[in-house]
Amino acid sequence: MSPYVLALLLFSLGLGTTMTFASSHWLLAWIGLEINTLAIIPLMAQNHHPRAVEATTKYFLIQATAAAVLLFAGTTNAWLTGQWEIQQDAHPLPVTIITLALALKLGLAPLHSWVPEVFQGLGLTTGLILATWQKLAPLALLLQIHPPNSYLLILLGLTSTLIGGWGGLNQTQLRKILAYSSTAQLGWMVLVSQFSPSLTTLAVLVYVATTAATFLTLKLAKATNINMLAISWAKAPALVALTPLVLLSLAGLPPMTGFMPKWLILQELSKQGLAPTATLAALTALLSLYYYLRITYTMTLTMFPNNLTGTPPWRLRTRKITLPLACLAIATISLLPLTPAAVALVAL
Repeated sequence: MSPYVLALLLFSLGLGTTMTFASSHWLLAWIGLEINTLAIIPLMAQNHHPRAVEATTKYFLIQATAAAVLLFAGTTNAWLTGQWEIQQDAHPLPVTIITLALALKLGLAPLHSWVPEVFQGLGLTTGLILATWQKLAPLALLLQIHPPNSYLLILLGLTSTLIGGWGGLNQTQLRKILAYSSTAQLGWMVLVSQFSPSLTTLAVLVYVATTAATFLTLKLAKATNINMLAISWAKAPALVALTPLVLLSLAGLPPMTGFMPKWLILQELSKQGLAPTATLAALTALLSLYYYLRITYTMTLTMFPNNLTGTPPWRLRTRKITLPLACLAIATISLLPLTPAAVALVAL
């Protein structure tokens, strides 16, 4: 792809998300989401592989459906209440429809079935954009809906954490595992979104850092399924030593950074009198922990059957840029002691 075309598409991607962030009008927010979708379509289909084209088609149809439902609900709300403002009190019926449309855009369960199939057809770089940047605009709209449908959000959040953990258990394709992981992590954010928007923002920032570190690690290892990770120890020992820590941070284990948002979310849910919900969410996190540990075990404790012992691989100096991965890995592993400062910062 031409650098000029790539720059234009990335600029449009940023413009769409920024427009949705800045808009207080449903129509402008919808336009921002459409620009966002149209900008990423060429990036998804750039290598012209049949699986990439199939994934792009699925993604386009799902996002177009969600955008149409969102526009319909915004119009219905304007008809019932006489105003288009996002932050004004809305009618309960359009609020429910908008919440479901945004859940479809985000890939929250039970509207998640497109996510693993789309991720499987994409490269890791495009998958990273899809798992991080493309989630920001719908999440921003979900946070601004007033009054939120409390029961629906809690149901979507719990279902996402459960299915996001359950769906990844029998997967061997890393991109599908990351897709289910994304669904599970989004479930945690949706659970607390109506009670503490600042905490949701903190969870999003930690999620972006940990997910980006995981995707860049797999890209550097050139791995697309679990079996390919078994020879990583011979190619990049330092990377293999670091990866388990990144994955355990994504799972939310202390003392890694990923523990911070889950700890605070469980605390907030308990404060709101939702101790059973917090307990269920904590139990579903164990399902996700299983497949993160499975990847860790494959990378560090198994040996590829065809690898001759005692034969070192031919090592050349890597030409890949590793500074972003190094910075993200440090942020993913070591920021838990800064929890009070992080909470104060996002609450400003």
